[in-house]
Amino acid sequence: QVQLVESGGGLVQAGGSLRLSCAASGRTSSTYAMGWFRQAPGKEREFVSGINWSGGSIDYAESVWGRFTLSRDNAKNTVYLQMNNLKPEDTAVYYCAADRRITLYVVKHDYEYDYWGQGTQVTVSS
Repeated sequence: QVQLVESGGGLVQAGGSLRLSCAASGRTSSTYAMGWFRQAPGKEREFVSGINWSGGSIDYAESVWGRFTLSRDNAKNTVYLQMNNLKPEDTAVYYCAADRRITLYVVKHDYEYDYWGQGTQVTVSS
């Protein structure tokens, strides 16, 4: 079993930055694929960014390209999401997720992930 804990959310003005962290504990493995998703009120959960098990592939949703950066520190079992130039439409609860499968590509469907964190709220004011 793997436990994921997100942190770093908060309230920020448009144009500001936040860095989210996702720390893994329990039966952790640096070879897990990791993903970030978000869910805004009244909307479905959507893919934001992800990294495959090896770290050789990273992908982003088109809406965050050039603004968000995913990184990984295997020694700390932590994944980060640096979010710059935030917009009000980025407001959502952000979740990290872990996938045990080994793939060459980034997994983008939430139903394919095995473990989820509790989420952290990001609110961007205009």
